[in-house]
Amino acid sequence: MSVRPPEATHVSSDVAEIERALSRIAYLSSRARQHDRLMALAEVPLDRAAVALLRQIDDSEPLRLGELADRLGVEASHVTRQVQQLQKAAYVSRVPDPDDRRAQRIQLTDAGREAIGRIRAVACRGMQGALAEWSPEDLRTLAELFHRMVDDFVAHVDEWAAEVERVAGPGPDGEDEAGGPGAAGPANRSGDDTPPGAGV
Repeated sequence: MSVRPPEATHVSSDVAEIERALSRIAYLSSRARQHDRLMALAEVPLDRAAVALLRQIDDSEPLRLGELADRLGVEASHVTRQVQQLQKAAYVSRVPDPDDRRAQRIQLTDAGREAIGRIRAVACRGMQGALAEWSPEDLRTLAELFHRMVDDFVAHVDEWAAEVERVAGPGPDGEDEAGGPGAAGPANRSGDDTPPGAGV
Protein backbone atom coordinates (compact mmCIF):
# COMPACT_ATOMS: atom_id res chain seq x y z
CA MET A 1 0.00 0.00 0.00
CA SER A 2 1.33 3.40 -0.98
CA VAL A 3 0.25 6.48 0.93
CA ARG A 4 0.94 9.96 -0.35
CA PRO A 5 1.14 12.87 2.06
CA PRO A 6 -1.53 15.55 1.65
CA GLU A 7 -0.71 17.91 -1.19
CA ALA A 8 -0.14 21.54 -0.33
CA THR A 9 -2.98 23.79 -1.43
CA HIS A 10 -0.57 26.56 -2.38
CA VAL A 11 3.18 26.78 -2.94
CA SER A 12 4.76 30.21 -3.01
CA SER A 13 7.02 31.15 -5.91
CA ASP A 14 9.91 31.59 -3.46
CA VAL A 15 9.56 28.02 -2.19
CA ALA A 16 9.39 26.77 -5.78
CA GLU A 17 12.63 28.61 -6.59
CA ILE A 18 14.34 27.16 -3.49
CA GLU A 19 13.24 23.66 -4.50
CA ARG A 20 14.58 24.24 -8.02
CA ALA A 21 17.94 25.46 -6.70
CA LEU A 22 18.26 22.52 -4.29
CA SER A 23 17.50 20.11 -7.12
CA ARG A 24 20.35 21.62 -9.14
CA ILE A 25 22.71 21.33 -6.16
CA ALA A 26 21.67 17.71 -5.57
CA TYR A 27 22.28 16.86 -9.22
CA LEU A 28 25.69 18.54 -9.36
CA SER A 29 26.89 17.02 -6.07
CA SER A 30 25.63 13.51 -6.79
CA ARG A 31 27.31 13.02 -10.17
CA ALA A 32 29.75 10.11 -10.10
CA ARG A 33 32.41 12.15 -11.87
CA GLN A 34 32.23 14.86 -9.20
CA HIS A 35 32.64 12.29 -6.44
CA ASP A 36 35.53 10.60 -8.21
CA ARG A 37 37.28 13.94 -8.63
CA LEU A 38 36.82 14.75 -4.95
CA MET A 39 38.19 11.37 -3.87
CA ALA A 40 41.16 11.70 -6.20
CA LEU A 41 42.07 15.12 -4.80
CA ALA A 42 41.65 13.90 -1.22
CA GLU A 43 43.48 10.64 -2.04
CA VAL A 44 40.79 8.62 -0.28
CA PRO A 45 39.36 5.56 -2.14
CA LEU A 46 35.79 5.55 -0.81
CA ASP A 47 32.37 5.45 -2.45
CA ARG A 48 29.63 7.99 -1.72
CA ALA A 49 27.82 5.82 0.82
CA ALA A 50 31.01 5.32 2.83
CA VAL A 51 31.80 9.04 2.78
CA ALA A 52 28.30 9.90 3.98
CA LEU A 53 28.67 7.42 6.84
CA LEU A 54 32.07 8.80 7.88
CA ARG A 55 30.70 12.35 7.77
CA GLN A 56 27.80 11.41 10.03
CA ILE A 57 30.02 9.66 12.57
CA ASP A 58 32.45 12.57 12.50
CA ASP A 59 29.62 15.01 13.24
CA SER A 60 28.14 13.05 16.15
CA GLU A 61 30.26 10.04 17.08
CA PRO A 62 29.92 7.48 18.46
CA LEU A 63 26.52 6.09 17.43
CA ARG A 64 24.74 2.76 17.33
CA LEU A 65 24.09 1.17 13.92
CA GLY A 66 20.37 1.87 14.19
CA GLU A 67 20.97 5.52 15.00
CA LEU A 68 23.26 5.84 11.98
CA ALA A 69 20.64 4.28 9.74
CA ASP A 70 17.95 6.66 11.03
CA ARG A 71 20.11 9.73 10.52
CA LEU A 72 21.10 8.71 7.01
CA GLY A 73 17.59 7.62 6.06
CA VAL A 74 18.57 4.12 4.89
CA GLU A 75 17.92 0.55 5.96
CA ALA A 76 19.98 -0.76 8.88
CA SER A 77 21.30 -3.60 6.71
CA HIS A 78 22.93 -1.06 4.38
CA VAL A 79 24.70 0.62 7.28
CA THR A 80 25.80 -2.73 8.69
CA ARG A 81 27.38 -3.65 5.36
CA GLN A 82 29.11 -0.28 5.06
CA VAL A 83 30.43 -0.41 8.63
CA GLN A 84 31.87 -3.87 8.04
CA GLN A 85 33.74 -2.61 4.97
CA LEU A 86 34.98 0.51 6.74
CA GLN A 87 36.08 -1.55 9.72
CA LYS A 88 38.11 -3.85 7.46
CA ALA A 89 39.75 -0.75 5.98
CA ALA A 90 40.51 0.50 9.53
CA TYR A 91 38.43 3.66 9.16
CA VAL A 92 36.01 2.81 12.00
CA SER A 93 35.97 0.61 15.08
CA ARG A 94 33.32 -0.76 17.42
CA VAL A 95 33.30 0.25 21.08
CA PRO A 96 31.06 -0.81 23.98
CA ASP A 97 27.97 1.30 24.50
CA PRO A 98 28.37 2.98 27.91
CA ASP A 99 24.58 2.89 28.34
CA ASP A 100 24.24 -0.80 27.47
CA ARG A 101 27.26 -3.10 27.56
CA ARG A 102 25.45 -5.60 25.36
CA ALA A 103 25.36 -3.04 22.53
CA GLN A 104 28.11 -1.39 20.53
CA ARG A 105 28.71 2.03 19.03
CA ILE A 106 30.68 2.98 15.95
CA GLN A 107 33.49 5.51 16.15
CA LEU A 108 36.17 6.79 13.81
CA THR A 109 39.73 5.55 14.06
CA ASP A 110 42.67 7.91 13.57
CA ALA A 111 42.74 6.84 9.92
CA GLY A 112 39.02 7.56 9.61
CA ARG A 113 39.38 11.03 11.11
CA GLU A 114 42.28 11.78 8.78
CA ALA A 115 40.30 10.57 5.75
CA ILE A 116 37.19 12.61 6.47
CA GLY A 117 39.33 15.62 7.33
CA ARG A 118 41.01 15.46 3.91
CA ILE A 119 37.66 15.04 2.16
CA ARG A 120 36.14 18.01 3.98
CA ALA A 121 39.23 20.15 3.27
CA VAL A 122 39.06 19.47 -0.47
CA ALA A 123 35.29 20.04 -0.58
CA CYS A 124 35.61 23.31 1.34
CA ARG A 125 38.36 24.56 -0.95
CA GLY A 126 36.15 23.96 -3.95
CA MET A 127 33.20 25.69 -2.33
CA GLN A 128 35.33 28.62 -1.22
CA GLY A 129 36.52 29.08 -4.78
CA ALA A 130 32.97 29.03 -6.11
CA LEU A 131 31.84 31.62 -3.53
CA ALA A 132 34.96 33.77 -3.69
CA GLU A 133 33.01 36.84 -4.85
CA TRP A 134 30.53 36.66 -1.95
CA SER A 135 30.90 39.08 0.92
CA PRO A 136 31.56 37.73 4.45
CA GLU A 137 28.11 38.98 5.47
CA ASP A 138 26.42 37.07 2.63
CA LEU A 139 28.35 33.91 3.45
CA ARG A 140 27.39 34.18 7.12
CA THR A 141 23.73 34.72 6.23
CA LEU A 142 23.73 31.77 3.83
CA ALA A 143 25.30 29.49 6.45
CA GLU A 144 22.77 30.51 9.09
CA LEU A 145 19.78 30.09 6.77
CA PHE A 146 21.05 26.80 5.38
CA HIS A 147 21.40 25.30 8.87
CA ARG A 148 17.96 26.59 9.76
CA MET A 149 16.47 25.03 6.61
CA VAL A 150 18.13 21.66 7.25
CA ASP A 151 16.86 21.62 10.85
CA ASP A 152 13.32 22.33 9.61
CA PHE A 153 13.68 19.61 6.96
CA VAL A 154 14.67 17.07 9.62
CA ALA A 155 11.71 18.06 11.82
CA HIS A 156 9.33 17.82 8.86
CA VAL A 157 10.61 14.37 7.85
CA ASP A 158 9.82 13.06 11.34
CA GLU A 159 6.32 14.56 11.14
CA TRP A 160 5.82 13.07 7.67
CA ALA A 161 6.82 9.59 8.86
CA ALA A 162 4.47 9.83 11.85
CA GLU A 163 1.61 10.91 9.57
CA VAL A 164 2.22 8.03 7.15
CA GLU A 165 2.24 5.53 10.02
CA ARG A 166 -0.95 7.03 11.45
CA VAL A 167 -2.78 6.84 8.11
CA ALA A 168 -1.39 3.56 6.79
CA GLY A 169 -0.82 1.66 10.00
CA PRO A 170 1.91 -0.98 10.43
CA GLY A 171 2.75 -3.06 7.39
CA PRO A 172 3.56 -6.79 7.23
CA ASP A 173 5.80 -8.17 9.96
CA GLY A 174 5.53 -4.98 11.98
CA GLU A 175 7.08 -2.75 9.34
CA ASP A 176 5.49 0.61 8.74
CA GLU A 177 4.52 1.70 5.24
CA ALA A 178 7.26 4.35 5.14
CA GLY A 179 9.93 1.73 4.58
CA GLY A 180 10.63 -0.48 7.57
CA PRO A 181 10.99 -0.38 11.33
CA GLY A 182 11.79 3.07 12.59
CA ALA A 183 11.63 4.56 9.10
CA ALA A 184 12.69 8.16 9.07
CA GLY A 185 10.46 9.32 6.25
CA PRO A 186 11.10 9.61 2.51
CA ALA A 187 14.45 8.02 1.83
CA ASN A 188 16.44 5.87 -0.53
CA ARG A 189 14.75 2.45 -0.29
CA SER A 190 15.52 1.14 -3.76
CA GLY A 191 18.41 -1.09 -2.67
CA ASP A 192 21.07 1.45 -3.55
CA ASP A 193 23.52 1.72 -0.68
CA THR A 194 24.10 5.40 -1.37
CA PRO A 195 22.27 7.59 1.14
CA PRO A 196 20.42 10.60 -0.29
CA GLY A 197 22.53 13.69 -0.60
CA ALA A 198 25.80 11.84 -0.22
CA GLY A 199 27.48 13.23 -3.30
CA VAL A 200 30.18 15.25 -1.60
